Amino acid sequence: MFSTPTPTSVSTSPSWILLGTEPWRAANEYVSHRFQKAIDRPRPRGDGHPVVVFPGLATNGKSVAPLVEHCESLGYQAMDWGRGFNTGPDADIDRWLHELAADVRRLVGAMHSGSGSVAPTLIGWSLGGIYARELAKLPGMKVRQVITIGTPFNGHATQTNAGWLYKLLNGQSPDLTPGLRQRLQRPPAVRTTSIYSRSDGVVAWQACCHDGLHDHVQDVEVQSSHLGMGWNQAVLHAVRDCLSWPMRI
Repeated sequence: MFSTPTPTSVSTSPSWILLGTEPWRAANEYVSHRFQKAIDRPRPRGDGHPVVVFPGLATNGKSVAPLVEHCESLGYQAMDWGRGFNTGPDADIDRWLHELAADVRRLVGAMHSGSGSVAPTLIGWSLGGIYARELAKLPGMKVRQVITIGTPFNGHATQTNAGWLYKLLNGQSPDLTPGLRQRLQRPPAVRTTSIYSRSDGVVAWQACCHDGLHDHVQDVEVQSSHLGMGWNQAVLHAVRDCLSWPMRI
């Protein structure tokens, strides 16, 4: 059984100090990533299963390119979600998710000679992690495991500093109804890992942690900015460890 922290109740977003230092910290993490990449030794090869990576709000495949490249270097068939910029889901969330699920099946199928039956790992950064979690809950959607990075699935819209950006891009309020909030809190039935940081300047770390104990869920704490999580060394190491696990039956 994986242990999970008990997050302290919080209703506000991270401090403006943490938010203001996000670009600087993310840049430092990127420099560290490039340096580490240059001196990395050969790594054990993975089993080659497909990995689909979902970008965060207002970002696209370029933002998750280091994460995709990292997964490929470990021996997995990795790709981003293929939809360009993430502007948030449509108002009809269920219809939008089913369309996204069809796109993911096509991506995975294209990698396996037209067969979409291979179960992929879904990795989502920030809002992209919500997509990964919800896709894994859909009936008939075969998923090996879910890894989320800085994803606020267990909180209110007030626990993020990105609400204004979501409304600007999507034209919708980021407020969650009680029913939707309860739905997002429930983890998928597959192995699920949430990677979070207490120094996250965009979302409150408490919103990235599961409540209670689950036999297939774990929360992994790292030291990272939010904007730099896609290339932060601690995050990449956590992703590597998760990908190496055998498929849960």
